[in-house]
Amino acid sequence: MSDRLDEVDKRILYHLVRDARNTSAPEIAEEVNVSAGTIRNRISQLEEAGILRGYHAFVDYSQAGGRLTNLYICTSPVPERDRLSKQVTEIPGVVGVRQLMKGRNNLHITAVGDDMQELNRVANELSAIGLEIEEENLLQSEQLLPYHNFGPEESQDGHTIADFMELSGSAEVVELTVSADADVAGLTLSEANESGVIQSDVLVVSIERDDEILTPRGDTTVRSDNLVTLFCRGGLTQETVEAFGGHT
Repeated sequence: MSDRLDEVDKRILYHLVRDARNTSAPEIAEEVNVSAGTIRNRISQLEEAGILRGYHAFVDYSQAGGRLTNLYICTSPVPERDRLSKQVTEIPGVVGVRQLMKGRNNLHITAVGDDMQELNRVANELSAIGLEIEEENLLQSEQLLPYHNFGPEESQDGHTIADFMELSGSAEVVELTVSADADVAGLTLSEANESGVIQSDVLVVSIERDDEILTPRGDTTVRSDNLVTLFCRGGLTQETVEAFGGHT
């Protein structure tokens, strides 16, 4: 998949960051009006693309035996930053490494220790590999929050437009999820074209259903929860939105 995310991808990332353990594919699917299979397929694609890089437990070490968590703000020579950050991960007690694109204070390192003596040992090892410790502080608390722009947002017409691209002229490429009350739901593409449900200037480019992307044919039936990609020669109209997204 490309690095260009549509609204389904963004919503998946939002909910997994918010609470990956207690979020299921059917729950996300219900919110964005696609099938659970589509959500699972998208998660796999996000993982393969390296956008979704893992699922991690957020541990409060102060509650786990009263351990201390320390943040070391360090400076690494820029040419050595990648190499030193990898070495840091080998130091016992280090639980996080963040690189910054700057000359100084460019490595932020989080470590956990049973006591101050153990945290001092981590500091000595950081200095030994060539890092300059600029500042260090005990962490009191930390929160990980989802990116709000990837979160739920009601569209003006009440439907979910998963993606939108304006082309030269008045043509547009649009992704729409098919709602249960959409005029096109349950019809083949031939039936929808012949009855005028799909306007003559609208071309169905693809249909995403469960774990597969279908190449549309005349006998392909459009179902609710399908994610369809449309090429609209004259631009997206309210009639097209209602044909696939249902009526307000």
